[in-house]
Amino acid sequence: MRNGGSFSVAKDGMSDVYPLQLRLIVVQEANQLTLRISKRDNAMEFYKRACKIFSVDSEPVRIWDFSGQTNLYFTNERNKFTKDFQRQSDQEILLELQVYGLSDSIKCRNEAKKDDLAVQQSKMVAPSCCGSLIGNGVNGNLDSNVVLANSTSMNGSSGVGSLGLIGLQNLGNTCFMNSAIQCLVHTPLLVEYFLGDYHKEINQNNPLGMDGELALAFGDLLRKLWAPGKTPVAPRMFKTKLARFAPQFSGFNQHDSQELLAFLLDGLHEDLNHVKCKPYIEAKDAHGRPDEEVADEYWTNHLARNDSIIVDVCQGQYRSTLVCPVCNKVSVTFDPFMYLSLPLPSTTMRMMTLMVFSTDGGAQPSPYTITVPKNGKCKDMIEALSVACNLGTGESLLVAEVYSNRILRLLEEPSDSLSLIRDADRLVAYRLPNDLEESPLVVFMHQCMDELFISGKKTIGWKAFGVPFITRLHDIANGFDIQNLFLNLMKPFLRHGGTTLNDDDNTVNNANDKGIEMGDAMSSPVSIGDNPTDESREESHGNIQLELYLTDEKGTDKISKLEMNGPVSVTGGRLYVCACWPDKTIEQYDMRLLNSLPEVFKPGFSKRLQESISLYTCLEAFLKEEPLGPEDMYCPSCKKHRQASKKLDLWRLPEILVIHLKRFSYSRYMKNKLETFVDFPIHDLDLSDYIAHKNGQLSNCYALYAVSNHYGGMGGGHYTADVRHQWENQWYDFDDSHVVPVTEEKVKSSAAYVLFYRRVQACNSNT
Repeated sequence: MRNGGSFSVAKDGMSDVYPLQLRLIVVQEANQLTLRISKRDNAMEFYKRACKIFSVDSEPVRIWDFSGQTNLYFTNERNKFTKDFQRQSDQEILLELQVYGLSDSIKCRNEAKKDDLAVQQSKMVAPSCCGSLIGNGVNGNLDSNVVLANSTSMNGSSGVGSLGLIGLQNLGNTCFMNSAIQCLVHTPLLVEYFLGDYHKEINQNNPLGMDGELALAFGDLLRKLWAPGKTPVAPRMFKTKLARFAPQFSGFNQHDSQELLAFLLDGLHEDLNHVKCKPYIEAKDAHGRPDEEVADEYWTNHLARNDSIIVDVCQGQYRSTLVCPVCNKVSVTFDPFMYLSLPLPSTTMRMMTLMVFSTDGGAQPSPYTITVPKNGKCKDMIEALSVACNLGTGESLLVAEVYSNRILRLLEEPSDSLSLIRDADRLVAYRLPNDLEESPLVVFMHQCMDELFISGKKTIGWKAFGVPFITRLHDIANGFDIQNLFLNLMKPFLRHGGTTLNDDDNTVNNANDKGIEMGDAMSSPVSIGDNPTDESREESHGNIQLELYLTDEKGTDKISKLEMNGPVSVTGGRLYVCACWPDKTIEQYDMRLLNSLPEVFKPGFSKRLQESISLYTCLEAFLKEEPLGPEDMYCPSCKKHRQASKKLDLWRLPEILVIHLKRFSYSRYMKNKLETFVDFPIHDLDLSDYIAHKNGQLSNCYALYAVSNHYGGMGGGHYTADVRHQWENQWYDFDDSHVVPVTEEKVKSSAAYVLFYRRVQACNSNT
């Protein structure tokens, strides 16, 4: 029985020198459930308890001696031995059991299946041929009295791994729940606990608990998943209980596996809390006492109110240090944690792409990609962009957001947060001369003739297109100056061999000298409501010329036509002009750059650029000192709220360490998922350098045994679980009802979301 993985069913911790063993053989699934019981008690009572533990119905049994040579006792009456027997000190008893009801599929089998099963039982080989494969327990050793074993002679290739490899049916977007459950039900210490007689520890009177129903539902589900069988289990009862106590998980919407995990761990703790009446304990100030003394005091106070298997297995302790920036008052507290939520360092920086336009007509617009602090200000973005585009000393950048071919807003306030800018936004930066800072701005928008559908009717009208131009007015006297300014901005887009209206042939100047204004040969532009015939449109295009109109900031209302010789007045420091392009004129220009404005951030682009980061880097970011909000700390010395700095340190590590990678970020304006690849250790996570309290008695090394994965983006996605089977030393992928083996290399991916580690004795070990 060395290194046997086992589960306690005894009422106390006392043991016998010569314990009696009952081996429960599940005939139809070719597995064994070995039960070691005490000689002091009645074997039938322990048999009943074994049936209860494994959720099976009692059936007629046969009693064999351990060698399998003699059929000692047999009964057709339920739950009774035919006669008493003397237990010999060197003898073990083998109990053969027909089992129904271990899984949903077995429950649904008809009587014909039962008859077939009886035939199989009568032909079963002698128990002496049955080999036992004892698997590794937690840390190689479990204090246990029940061993899960396997009969290799019944199916030939079947192994211990057939236990615990049952999938969960998807009840409708419940993959998040299935993923979290599979990770928990393969946590070795929890498996031992819930396969044992845990019912006596249910706290039904805890006002913070769920009347013990959540723990019972979870325990029942765990037993079904560890019972012999391969048919997926439908977790309907568990989901019903979950929705009752956590309405946020009701229905069939997709949720977060980590949020469910947090609720489930807390709920199981309260349902299994040994403390019936939680005492009120006021935390004492450190007053210069050693941290070790204060930490132990905090932990003792915590255990006085919280005492459960979840606390014993999953909870650790960290030290939180606050420092007042004014009086340097240091406040130290020691708080428990159930899991660690680690930020991804890439979340501290953000990549942004902007299109930069010149305002002197000297160059075409160019996109630039920059890296800025995620929680930075607009000034950080402008500074990074100025370096990227080699901004001159006599220039400055004006950044604007473009939406529906118009300027939605100008980002003129340097202190505005970059969190206001979403990934799907489109930003433009205009290079403006500093010597014209006091001059008013002019915004040029573009329109062209196009087919429109209004109320289901096809019409011809003016439609906005392209990116607006922005520049400053200087020495502007009339409409002709505005026109020349606009055409100068359009020079970089002129196709080879084309001519502009202000080229060296002085076409415009000659027309102006003769008193002929542009557009005299055409009628007024067709409004959205007009519906000219194709013939009239084609005829008018022969003489149409570019026309400019004064408009509003949206470019929808043409206030008045811009007269070439007429004066121009500017109110409010800005002038909005709409340029109406005829077909033949617009053909002379390459408008592709005006119609292909990139988004601020493309996820596919970031995947190629982002490098992998280490889990240790994430941990360092979590433990790094950082400033809090202005009102987050009340300093007892200053008697005022201060913007203190906060530093976290790991102090006490749990047996099972759960690490949550913060891939999802939410704000008022933006939701995003990071696909960063985190390189996490599988066999040798060593936290010795990250724990402040050096306790030489406990190891700080951990081995990975489960991962909750999330594939996809914010709009949906899918959850799976990768689990290392504790007896086979093999990784399996649990994708709802599908369970398949996977290689260890495939466990590491950018989909890893929640990591589950167990403490091991030493690092650099494959156990």
